[in-house]
Amino acid sequence: MVKNKKKIVILGSGFAAVECARQLEAEFGKDPGIELVMIGEDNFLLFTPMLPQVASGMIETRHIVFPIRTICKKTKFYEGRIKNIDPYGKLVTIWGTGDKRSISIHYDFLVVALGSETNFFGMADVEKNAYTMKTLNDAVMLRNRVIDMFEQAENETNPILRKSFLNFVVVGGGFAGIETAGELMDLLLDARKYYPTIHKEDLKVIVLEAMGEILPGFNKKLADFAKKKLIERGIDIQLKKAVTSFDGNEVTIKTLDETPKDSIDQSEVESIITKTLIWTAGVTPVNTIKRSMFKTEKGKIIINNFLEVPKFPGVFAIGDCALFIDPITNRPFPPTAQIAEAQAKMAAKNLISLIQNSEQEKFVYHSKGQMAIIGKRSGIATFLGVNISGFVAWLIWRNVYLSKIPTFDKKTRVFLDWIIDLFFDRDISRLKLMKREAELEYKLLDEVDDVWWLYFFIII
Repeated sequence: MVKNKKKIVILGSGFAAVECARQLEAEFGKDPGIELVMIGEDNFLLFTPMLPQVASGMIETRHIVFPIRTICKKTKFYEGRIKNIDPYGKLVTIWGTGDKRSISIHYDFLVVALGSETNFFGMADVEKNAYTMKTLNDAVMLRNRVIDMFEQAENETNPILRKSFLNFVVVGGGFAGIETAGELMDLLLDARKYYPTIHKEDLKVIVLEAMGEILPGFNKKLADFAKKKLIERGIDIQLKKAVTSFDGNEVTIKTLDETPKDSIDQSEVESIITKTLIWTAGVTPVNTIKRSMFKTEKGKIIINNFLEVPKFPGVFAIGDCALFIDPITNRPFPPTAQIAEAQAKMAAKNLISLIQNSEQEKFVYHSKGQMAIIGKRSGIATFLGVNISGFVAWLIWRNVYLSKIPTFDKKTRVFLDWIIDLFFDRDISRLKLMKREAELEYKLLDEVDDVWWLYFFIII
């Protein structure tokens, strides 16, 4: 038993958490004086850049998930949702469930990488009725929904109802929204062949973006190229459109104008009939962060140039849950996997420096480029300072992301999925899965924890 053993706890199981754990394993994996612990709500890393391809049926579901235990072999893993972080007592508490009791884990050093969740901007009806693209379940549910709409529309005689089945609205013109719209159109065109009464002109994919352009932050020429290609493929892109409500049958939108705030709002309000609205319009930090003792701004943890939380030495925050201002734009960095991994590497490096009593290094982000696919064998990319569009950009996207897949077997499976897609249409089987409602903040499960504690005291 090693005396004064130091415990490093990493919260999360996304790109930032996994990359940080791998960097720390490389340094401390054989050090008996350091214990590495990871706590994640899921026991796998989800390769989110390929979620739209799972939703479209191009890639098999299990091929973009990687068990934490197979890629972080020297890290002790706990599956659970974080209930509370106590930076003063250096304790992290995990929610109890009906199957397991709540536990608290002490740490000496902490890395918070809890990511984010979908932001509906307070619109409860949208949150209730919209589909999202954040988790693996979201992708599977969306694919099932599309196939179900085809089945309903094929035999529907009411033209208005039929139109609502075949109208698909994507909210958000960022990477997630544009890539989802492109993959969705590919799925619709492949599936249509098996439904005799549904024609190409019946299908409509509409992208609603509140800003005046799609793919904000991307090179303007490439964004314009993407917009042009999407329109050519039949996707309707509507800019300066903000969703105000969605009841499951009709989405209400408001046209945003340049009207000064002190004048009368003359924004035009319109609606689109649809049964399927896909929300990709924003993210927000998880509630665990918002109610934590850490100082936050807009829900994100405020950190210094070393990615460390002020007033709490040895506590680092990285990824979507951390607020780090880009010195060039003077705005927070966007929530991308590339930035999360870069911060993870620097946080691990600084944590190692802290343990070894050496000087820490400031985080400076250098972009490696940007990429997006926009449908059938077409994409856009800024790579090594060069702007590329079309088929070549599509090939670069595939090669780069294939190289990022952490295990050889999953690389092979994804590659074979892509090869199969070249020769065959998408599968149109609809899996009858029931969406299990999540227990909000595990409110009822506190009673389970209380029972365990009562049992503990009785035994004593």
